[in-house]
Amino acid sequence: MQLERIIKQIQPLDETAMQLARARQDTLTKPRGSLGQLEELSIQLAGMTANPFHSVERKTVILMAADHGVALEGVSAYPVEITQQMVLNFLRGGAAINVLARQANARVVVVDMGVASEIEDASGELIRRKIGLGTANLAKGPAMTREQAIESIQSGIEICEEEISRGVEILATGDMGIGNTTPSAAIACALMNQSPENIVGRGTGVDDTVLKRKIAVIARALDVNRPNANDALDVLAKVGGFEIGGLAGVMLAAAANRKPILIDGFISTAAAMIAASLAPVARNYMIAAHVSQERGHKLMLEWLGLKPLLDLNMRLGEGTGAALAFHLIEASSLILREMATFDEAGVSDKE
Repeated sequence: MQLERIIKQIQPLDETAMQLARARQDTLTKPRGSLGQLEELSIQLAGMTANPFHSVERKTVILMAADHGVALEGVSAYPVEITQQMVLNFLRGGAAINVLARQANARVVVVDMGVASEIEDASGELIRRKIGLGTANLAKGPAMTREQAIESIQSGIEICEEEISRGVEILATGDMGIGNTTPSAAIACALMNQSPENIVGRGTGVDDTVLKRKIAVIARALDVNRPNANDALDVLAKVGGFEIGGLAGVMLAAAANRKPILIDGFISTAAAMIAASLAPVARNYMIAAHVSQERGHKLMLEWLGLKPLLDLNMRLGEGTGAALAFHLIEASSLILREMATFDEAGVSDKE
């Protein structure tokens, strides 16, 4: 199976490349450690890519969209039709992620993993990998079958590897799907053994009444489905989403091909938890772009062992936080490659 092949392909970070990157950082014309996390990032990137002089100029945001049967429980402030409408907005280049990706000189790939209606794409750029017309209502039973869960992950793997074949050097994840903070929170609760009250946030900005309903829906979903925390595919199938599985596949394929993968917000982090549960070594290739306003996001990042680069009180999704973080990643790479050493610049070191 393709999923098994990808998991076996994921290797630890390259220690030799990291040592070379660290040695160069220590000779650049600055006090050692003075660029803080930018230095750490450049060394981490060297280990990911097995190249101390890595480049991250060619960037892609893979944005996956799907609908969720649980939206019928009234857990979102917006109607389900918004998912399809926003996909068209992405394709026309009018959404926040399009603006931020253009600024970062990144390509945006839009994928229909399971939008609840057929999308007429005049541009022909939409990637169609629809597994179903949205998931089933996870409050009443499994969101999908185990076979669909595997299919969603393998679709993500294939889409990511296609981008890598085009020469992409760094990837980022994005999502769209009305109601998708609900399955994301359910995944986090299941894998971390946390109560919904500690994880569930306001998503698109729901009021107190809807927030209480959302918490109750997730508690009911966990009780009805009993997802097995030791089986990530079971968790994904019972309380996940098609786009969440697809993003997990993207992360696994990025790791298997030694490509850094920027994790966006709450939904992307739930996908990262699925990916890391399937292949713990994949965490080494993940970079947390930011911490969102969603209540449980910080706990989820801590569970993954990831330190977010930004904290801007964002909660949009789409890959917007990841697109902003591209600039920091590229800055760290350029510092290592282009900054002069003390010897090159003829500057005296402190010794």
